[in-house]
Amino acid sequence: MALDFTAIDFETANGFRGSPCAVGLVKVRGGRPVETATWLMRPPAGHDRFDPRNVAIHGIHPEEVADRPRFGELFSEIGGFIGDDVLAAHNAAFDLGVIRSALEVSDLPAPAYDYACTVVLSRRTYDLPSHSLPFVAEAAGVPLVNHHDATEDAAACAGILVDIAQRHGADSVEELYDALHLTLPHHPEFVPGRDAVSTPTAKALRATVGAATVGGATGGGGIRTTAERAVRGPRTWAPWPEEGVNPSANAAADPAHPLFGHRIVFTGALGMTRAEAKGRAAALGAQPASSVTRATTLLVVGDGFVAADLVAGRGTGRMTSKARRALELRSSGFRVEVLSEGEFLQMLGGEWPAKSA
Repeated sequence: MALDFTAIDFETANGFRGSPCAVGLVKVRGGRPVETATWLMRPPAGHDRFDPRNVAIHGIHPEEVADRPRFGELFSEIGGFIGDDVLAAHNAAFDLGVIRSALEVSDLPAPAYDYACTVVLSRRTYDLPSHSLPFVAEAAGVPLVNHHDATEDAAACAGILVDIAQRHGADSVEELYDALHLTLPHHPEFVPGRDAVSTPTAKALRATVGAATVGGATGGGGIRTTAERAVRGPRTWAPWPEEGVNPSANAAADPAHPLFGHRIVFTGALGMTRAEAKGRAAALGAQPASSVTRATTLLVVGDGFVAADLVAGRGTGRMTSKARRALELRSSGFRVEVLSEGEFLQMLGGEWPAKSA
């Protein structure tokens, strides 16, 4: 077997993962990139609002895609480029979820894919304070100049996967997962009218239907998809609470998810209640806790923190006492990783909370 796969990276118009506005793909054969593809696109109808928070991240403005085909119209080309390859992505649960949710709201079927997540694999390979793409790319010796350019991010992901495979002496993605005693993850197909829509899609559709009810119209020119006809009710967000209880981790969650099996702590102000953050993390197999200890493996920092704040000389004052404690533990040899709110939300695959920075 050869180290063959396609790396993929999406940029989205807003916090709903089913709002792709750009995709970059890099095809790898025998451990070498052989072909790239890039598309700009309009997100699916009714989900094509551009959130300033997303625009600030990737720099794509709505007028740049105004005359482009929608994702559903382009997917035959995108899917044709991927073919039967294993898909690789940095936080693959998000990028595979983009395909699924964008096709769900387009009332189109979604194919099944085997996939590799370079966040999960990098945690088994590199000892880093953050496993965000720039940190991992640097550890892998992969150039990444324009982070959040979809094609450059996909190329970095491809280079990271090749480096990880070489470090573990694997000649294919399947061999790599076997060497790490992991099961190669599989994302199931979706058939409209037969399968239930995914949770992020259901939440987004509830919000869309609720807004349409208030405004007297529905998104997409008043036409509802199969999924939209089955969903009702708006979403709301509660005020920020105290630490509260720590729910038990869901042992039946997907072990391939990048949050599964971690002991997670939250600090600073996120855009959702701490109770909701803990509940959503626990549902994905993480065990929430209230303080940073030697058992902590993930710390999520709010208040606009970004991974670059961990680099000496780049501090912005967003380092909380818990974040400093996490870095102290790392200096003592404990493996604790620090995530920004954006990275955590991407792992959840859900919308930006209403109050998020």
